[in-house]
Amino acid sequence: MSTRTASLTVTGPYDLREVALMGFGHRDEASYDGVMRLAFCLDSDLERQVGVEVRQVGDRLDLTITPAGDQAPLSDAEVQDAATQVARVVSADHDGAAFHALCEADPVLAPVHAVAPGFRPALFYSPYEAAVWSIVSARRARAQGIGVRRRLAQALGASVELAGVVTEAVPTPGALLRLESLPGLPADRVPRLHAVAEAAQRGELDVVELRALPQAEAEERVQRLPGIGPFYASLIVVRACGHADAMVVGESHVRDVVQEVYGFDHPPTPAELAAVGETWRPYRTWVSVMLRALSGRAA
Repeated sequence: MSTRTASLTVTGPYDLREVALMGFGHRDEASYDGVMRLAFCLDSDLERQVGVEVRQVGDRLDLTITPAGDQAPLSDAEVQDAATQVARVVSADHDGAAFHALCEADPVLAPVHAVAPGFRPALFYSPYEAAVWSIVSARRARAQGIGVRRRLAQALGASVELAGVVTEAVPTPGALLRLESLPGLPADRVPRLHAVAEAAQRGELDVVELRALPQAEAEERVQRLPGIGPFYASLIVVRACGHADAMVVGESHVRDVVQEVYGFDHPPTPAELAAVGETWRPYRTWVSVMLRALSGRAA
């Protein structure tokens, strides 16, 4: 097992602890020991799995990158690919100083942002992994989805020890196609997971390609997958591709928090949400996630 290192520079206030403890998708950490542990299939080769320890030192994120399981040492290109992917996952790939300035200048956003100025959204590792999560977690409590994902990773994925903690990566598309059954996973989800794996192998879940498409077109594309409707399509496109300025007007959580913090006397309509969101440009995604995550702490 060969370990490599890399680093990322962050701009504006940034607090890795806030990112690590956000609680999103399969992530449900209750404590933070100074290390954010990530294990994922590499964007550039989804058949390649890596583990990454992320540590913050001032305005720098130090990465320790290790191939998962018994895979071969990482090439220089793979190390760079992993670092780029981590930057997206921890929202270190956009101008945080401009986001900070936007929030400070807005009388509604400023008190929420002040609760945790270093907050940034945590993202899914990739559209492929977001699609896997969508299938295993649909129509069940999030805790149950986390358990199924863990069992799937243990059965067909790969593990890597990161700062003393064994962390599992979900199966690669090739491995996922071998899935026949899994405790707690309804039988009808197996062919849906196979469809996700096959789409990934065809390049239809490529993060660069999806990110380059208009949001509506990208969401329409991923809805061709069985079991993926509008809600999960938005999750895959907005919360896995790294968009900082996408607006999801149909999500009830966003509607509820906007009603609360902006003082609407009724649930805001999609048009009203879109109008509010115009004041958040070019960070509509980041602002909506921040409001959901921090508004309760600002009360």
